[in-house]
Amino acid sequence: MNGPPEEITSLVGREVYSNNGVFVGEVEDVRLDLDAQSVTGLALAELNAELFAGRVDRNTGVIVPYRWVRAVGDVVLINDVIERLDTGEDPEDAVEAEQGPA
Repeated sequence: MNGPPEEITSLVGREVYSNNGVFVGEVEDVRLDLDAQSVTGLALAELNAELFAGRVDRNTGVIVPYRWVRAVGDVVLINDVIERLDTGEDPEDAVEAEQGPA
């Protein structure tokens, strides 16, 4: 991550894909740790309906831990969310549901 820093808001609107090329959602917001001055999660909306069917409601987004992020460019690439959802990993690593606008 050399080079000039980018605005955090530049993440908003980027599409998110798993490392296997599966569309996951679109970044709607970021979760910050103000004390550590770091990004801790990405709030996703416009979710892949197939991927999250039966897991989250229609008007609900999810927050993926930022530690899952593998690369940020024109799109955001994350570790394979499908495997993590299916294995029921430790809640600390789990995708969190976030209520969206009604």
